[in-house]
Amino acid sequence: MGAADGRMPRAMEMRACAAGFVVHVTARNRLPLDYSVRSLRVADFLVDGLRKGGADRERVAGTLLGLGAYVGEVLVRRAGAVWVDLDPDQRTYFGQAVGVRMPDGRVWNPLGKVLNRFTTGEAEESLHRFYLTMPGRARRAAA
Repeated sequence: MGAADGRMPRAMEMRACAAGFVVHVTARNRLPLDYSVRSLRVADFLVDGLRKGGADRERVAGTLLGLGAYVGEVLVRRAGAVWVDLDPDQRTYFGQAVGVRMPDGRVWNPLGKVLNRFTTGEAEESLHRFYLTMPGRARRAAA
């Protein structure tokens, strides 16, 4: 999944990507995409809607990228993560150019998690559950 212009996104672009996604999606809808942990349930709902609508992965690649950026940005704002450009081995493993590094040093792949949710639709791939069960989060007040 690449950026809208076909290239792979970079870590320094992900915050703006998430913000652009939120503006675009909430322009016509009153969705509570406020970067809270609870809002990841809305992200699950959006991915499920794309699946149930029969969307082709290539056709919704930009939306999936935006959702992945949003999930990653929730990790940045609520769990103490930072966006990172992945090294070549990590890119091969995750299939993505960017990820997030948690305070404990672990690297996670929110873009890939969104793809997994879209591809399988299984409850185990829930974006909300991903956050709640993720080790290495900084302890912050729940939002």
